[in-house]
Amino acid sequence: MNIAIPMARGSSNTITETVKEYSKRLLGFIKKRISGNEDAEDILQDVFYQFAANTEPIEQAGSWLFKVARNKITDKYRKHSMPLAEDVFGTVETDDENFDWKEILLAADTDPETEYLRNLFWDELQRALDELPPEQKEAFVKNEIEGIPFKEIADESGVSVATLISRKRYAVLHLRERLQGLKDEFLNY
Repeated sequence: MNIAIPMARGSSNTITETVKEYSKRLLGFIKKRISGNEDAEDILQDVFYQFAANTEPIEQAGSWLFKVARNKITDKYRKHSMPLAEDVFGTVETDDENFDWKEILLAADTDPETEYLRNLFWDELQRALDELPPEQKEAFVKNEIEGIPFKEIADESGVSVATLISRKRYAVLHLRERLQGLKDEFLNY
C-alpha cells in the first residue's frame, strides 16, 4: 500500500483513519517485543504522537509507523544499562585494543553502521528471548531489561528469589550460546 500522507494542518481525518487502520497490528507488533501492556501502550501512544506531529509527507504510512515503533522499542531497551552485553559477549581483546559492546549497543549517535549493528543485535536478542520457556524469559526481562529487583518479582509472583535467579541464569546461558554467532559476526565485521 503506497499512500502519501500530508502531515500538515487539516489532516486530522487522515491521521484518524491511519490510527484506526494500524492500531491493532502495531500494538501486537509492540507487545511481542515488550513485556507489559502498559509499556506497549505507552510506546504505541508515542508512535502516534510522533506521527501526528510530523510535518513532512510520508510515502508509506505502515512502514513508517513500524519503523518508528521499532526505534521506540530500541530506545526503551537502551535506557536501561545493558550488563547483558558484557555477560553475553564479554570484553574482547583485539590486536589494537579492547572492544566494548556497549559502545555499539548504547551509542547515542545515529551512524548508519552503528544503527545496523544495533538493530541486528536487538532482532537477534528478541528471537533468542522468544525461544526461552515463558518463566525464564519473564525472569530475565523483568530483572535484566526492566531493572526490577528479584525480591520485588518474588513478592509479585509468589516464586522464590532462588528460583527466579536460577531461571535468569538458564536464560543467560541460552542467550550467550544463541548470540555467539552474532558475536563472531560482529568481530569479523
